Amino acid sequence: MIVAFSVTPLGVGEDVGEYVADAVRVVRESGLPNRTDAMFTSVEGDWDEVMDVVRRAVAAVEARAPRVSLVLKADIRPGIENGLTSKVDTVERYLAPGADESA
Repeated sequence: MIVAFSVTPLGVGEDVGEYVADAVRVVRESGLPNRTDAMFTSVEGDWDEVMDVVRRAVAAVEARAPRVSLVLKADIRPGIENGLTSKVDTVERYLAPGADESA
């Protein structure tokens, strides 16, 4: 499965980057495939692994903030590996110059 999630500390002011970094650190140290962009961090693995990482990432922020918001989206597709890369590669193939747009 792939889970895209965002953890936001509330009640700490506008500059939340330091808190978000605590959550991303948990994800990166998990050893699971992951990717972080401006809005979400995506992590790939089996249900228990991924949900444990999300739980620990939230806990890392919760340890320093009085309130935490969690947004989570999951793509549950058994048997698929390397989904973080393969899904993007598929889109890039269609965007490549000369790609058949009707395919």
